Formats: sequence, structure tokens, C-alpha cells
Amino acid sequence: MAEKERLSRETIAFRVAREFEDGMVVNLGIGIPTLCLNYPTPDKEILYQTENGCLNFGCNATPEEADFDLVNAGGQMVTTKPGMSLFSHDESFAMIRGGHIDLCVLGVMQVSEKGDLANWLLPERGIGSIGGAMDLASNAKKLIVVTEHTTKDGKPKIVHECTYELTAVECVDMIVTDLAVIDVTDKGLVLKEVAPGWTVEEVQELTEPKLIIAPDVKEVQLM
Repeated sequence: MAEKERLSRETIAFRVAREFEDGMVVNLGIGIPTLCLNYPTPDKEILYQTENGCLNFGCNATPEEADFDLVNAGGQMVTTKPGMSLFSHDESFAMIRGGHIDLCVLGVMQVSEKGDLANWLLPERGIGSIGGAMDLASNAKKLIVVTEHTTKDGKPKIVHECTYELTAVECVDMIVTDLAVIDVTDKGLVLKEVAPGWTVEEVQELTEPKLIIAPDVKEVQLM
């Protein structure tokens, strides 16, 4: 039997972008989060911030627009836009640590049922990098994490307790994967949406903690 289709990285980013509200200061991490920039909403003004010292930059640059001195957190070249601000690295982290980021989107290797986040070190490969994720996870007003629901060998990334080194504790508010949208609450993980063609039971089988099923659980909302 063929494996069921999961949401693409682009679709995950599109769904996350629906959470952006007019006037928000938003920080996008490396990987899937940077794709959110590709889905602007004309009726909303979103001020994108990057820890290397830029606020309110534009979309990804074409080869003709590329400026090697203007990059986002993922090292991708972006465009300028009216009202864009440039400032020093320390001022950028003062914004982050001062709680001035309304929403942050980060990739994740593991997330626990309490909202603990692990995304900086992959022990089996010995690869990791301590960076701005610690500050963002601890200080952003809202944190959404994005990931494939399982590892390449089918193990859950949403677990009872993280076995990888933690980035921050009890910091995650929402999890968006290629199978589901899940809210992290004081009572547990609440399954709000499931990918097209998937059932609640199938998502639960690939999730280590017991999910609380929302009364109005629905298909992933893309409109």
C-alpha cells in the first residue's frame, strides 16, 4: 500500500503564515520557517525581524536584486522595503531579550508534551550550534514550531520528554507538522487540525503523548 501523502514544506509554511496578525513583529528561523516569507497577506503588515540586525525586510531577492550584505537568518538574500531598519547585532538581541518579538517560528528536532523544545543539537551526528534560538524561544511572546511529524525512520518527534539537549523549557505554543496542527496547553496537547486524507487515529499512532482531540477538529485550514 502506498504511503499517504503528507503536507509539503511549502504548505506547512503557508499554514503558519495564517497565524500572523497585522502589525506583528515576526522572527523566522532557519529552514521551513523562512518559507513563510513567501506567503504575504495583502491586508496585513508584518514586520519581519532577524537577529543579525534588520527589521521590516522584504521578500527573497531575485539574482538581479541580490545584495550579499542583506540576508535573513537562513543566509538567504532578501529585499529592502520602505521603513526597513538596520541596526547592530546587540540591538537586535536587545529587542529579542526585551520581549519585543510578537511571534517566532522555529524548526524543531523534538518537542515534548509540555512544550519543551530541542532544536540545536543532533547527538547521533554530533552536529549542533548554539545561537539565537535560545533567546527567541525564551522571550518571544508566542512560539510556533514546525517540523515533519516523524523522523526518517518513522519515530515520533512529538514526545513525552525530549531526549535531545533542550533549547528552552515549556516555551512552545503551537506545533505545525506535515500531519497536524496542535496547540500546547496546560492540560496537554490539543489536536486542532489534521492533514487531508489522514484520520485522528492515524495522527495519534505517530505521536507519543496522548492527544486531546478538539471538539471541532478539522482538516488543515489553508483558506
